[in-house]
Amino acid sequence: MTDQSPFDTNVVTLTRFVMEEGRRAHGTGELTQLLNALCTAVKAISTAVRKAGIAHLYGIAGSTNVTGDQVKKLDVLSNDLVINMLKSSFTTCVVVSEENKNAIIVDAEKRGKYIVCMDPLDGSSNIDCLVSIGTIFAIYRKSSPEEPSEKDALQPGRNLVAAGYALYGSATMLVLAIESGVNCFMLDPAIGEFILVDKNVKIKKRGNIYSLNEGYSAYFDPAVTEYLKKKKFPQVNVHFLEKFF
Repeated sequence: MTDQSPFDTNVVTLTRFVMEEGRRAHGTGELTQLLNALCTAVKAISTAVRKAGIAHLYGIAGSTNVTGDQVKKLDVLSNDLVINMLKSSFTTCVVVSEENKNAIIVDAEKRGKYIVCMDPLDGSSNIDCLVSIGTIFAIYRKSSPEEPSEKDALQPGRNLVAAGYALYGSATMLVLAIESGVNCFMLDPAIGEFILVDKNVKIKKRGNIYSLNEGYSAYFDPAVTEYLKKKKFPQVNVHFLEKFF
């Protein structure tokens, strides 16, 4: 029996989307080039994640990263993939990774104007129990004329050019936030491309779900702790709660 489902002949891929947005902004195309490099790395990581057991990529690599987590084999692979793709894209001058103690300064002949901060494989402690893991990235533009250094990455969030994450779950999704909005792309393994599936995603002004990782709540700023109390217990007197926190 043949597949009679309709085939979209005008799909919006991640590459097409970024190129169109760059054209509207009268950009140079360098950000498009950078995002394409990241996209390629994410595809490769997605493949590695799905065949990790067969390829013996689970387990400890024998070292720890800058936050004290034991580095998994997949961490090492993912880190190398992203860094090498960014270096070879000729768009970056500084790369900051959770897996490296110091910022990576790109060789002069391969430098571009962007700084990328990333965690190549966030949630690596979840690898062995098959919980979803992902790649997180943030992109800044170099603002100083001096030689690139890790200080270039110490910019406030309002200076972000783009940011996003890839989630390696039942499917691989890439969520990209740029000036025009937030959009979601799903990896279609049949053609090896990220396809736009959700446009201009927004968080509701009000919701009724509380979801937060409170593993480090002991280190939260007091103002954040106070805010979370009000969200978790909106109908309870705050002074009453002070007896228990």
